[in-house]
Amino acid sequence: MPRLAEGPTAILLIRCPDQHGLVARTAQFVAERNGNVVHADHHIDRATGLFLMRMEWELEGFDVERSGIAAAFTPLAGAIGATWRLHFSDVVRRVAVWVTKQDHCLGDLILRRRNGELRCEIPLVLSNHEVLGDLCRRFDIPFVHVPVARGSDAHEAVQLALLRENAIDTVVLAKYMQILSPRFLAQFDEVINIHHSFLPAFAGANPYVQAFERGVKIIGATAHYVTDQLDAGPIIEQDTVRISHRDSVDDLIRKGKDLERVVLARAVRAHCEDRVLVHGNRTSVFD
Repeated sequence: MPRLAEGPTAILLIRCPDQHGLVARTAQFVAERNGNVVHADHHIDRATGLFLMRMEWELEGFDVERSGIAAAFTPLAGAIGATWRLHFSDVVRRVAVWVTKQDHCLGDLILRRRNGELRCEIPLVLSNHEVLGDLCRRFDIPFVHVPVARGSDAHEAVQLALLRENAIDTVVLAKYMQILSPRFLAQFDEVINIHHSFLPAFAGANPYVQAFERGVKIIGATAHYVTDQLDAGPIIEQDTVRISHRDSVDDLIRKGKDLERVVLARAVRAHCEDRVLVHGNRTSVFD
């Protein structure tokens, strides 16, 4: 097990063409500046020839101020042809949770955040219905009702303004039963959705009815990043549960809700801990 850092850390995520010496060169970048690596993991995607890496090191004693780390790493990134992101463990993401009428995923996220299981803030819950306002007020979380009119996208301007006003980093669709337009996603693309089936099976509406009618023996839930292709974005987390011929559609929905809670929480946790690296329409999720 890696030694846990006692103070804040820098987290570097790298994606580049595979080549000799990448682990050594990135580790050397840290070591030459008196850094202490507390966690490092890498993977080579043989199908695409990509090298994928997550490296984390202590900021205490590091010779470069955090404001200068990106500039210091840029020459090496250029030399190896890397796409990369730099994060800091003490910078907490501000997450807006969007909902419609179902409360199970929202309630689970709120409690996990309250218990310290999720490293994020939830400064805003947004909904196209008013049903869940009381739940949010019970936990002193601001709730905003933004109605959605059929055939109109006027609500998206309101939503984007709220995201800017609240300095939101990530949107989590916790059973938000509306489709985000390509125009919206072009302006804000860090969005996670929970889908109530094991994608790519049973995409779209009423997946539990689809599963029941097909007589499947397992059902699942999928958390994925949102793209302009419905239910087709990069998958972050999935899980399944067995069902039998005795289960009704209501039983499938009940079991599915349990899965949705857990799968969404795992995905949000991995995202907020900067453990997810997207490459194409796939992800690598580092432990």
